[in-house]
Amino acid sequence: MERSKYLVLYTDGASLGNPGPAGLGVVIKDGKGRILKRICRHVGTKTNNEAEYMALIVALKEALKMGARCVEVFTDSQLLERQISGKYRVKSPHLKFLHREVRALCSQLERFVVTHVPREENKEADSLARKAARSRY
Repeated sequence: MERSKYLVLYTDGASLGNPGPAGLGVVIKDGKGRILKRICRHVGTKTNNEAEYMALIVALKEALKMGARCVEVFTDSQLLERQISGKYRVKSPHLKFLHREVRALCSQLERFVVTHVPREENKEADSLARKAARSRY
């Protein structure tokens, strides 16, 4: 498989309050672990779970723009990982819309894997998300 078609995405969302000022952080790497892009974006007033979903949506859209056909996602949100993988149902009405958007984006990929990791293994995306939540811009 071409390296350019496989990307590794680290995503995180943060909310200062729940809901509160929120941000997302994304780190996109190639198959050899080289960082291709970092995204740090304020997303308004959101819950932490909304910010987590928004980070994944932004990451998937960017990966698709970059020509990815296969992506591996790492997130420190156990809820997000379990809802996306189908282990948990999405009950919250405001998350159902975001969940549908993620599924639509995933359907454009040949392969999609999401893995829950401890926060320590997602430090850079976490730092970007917190910075974005504090920035309000």
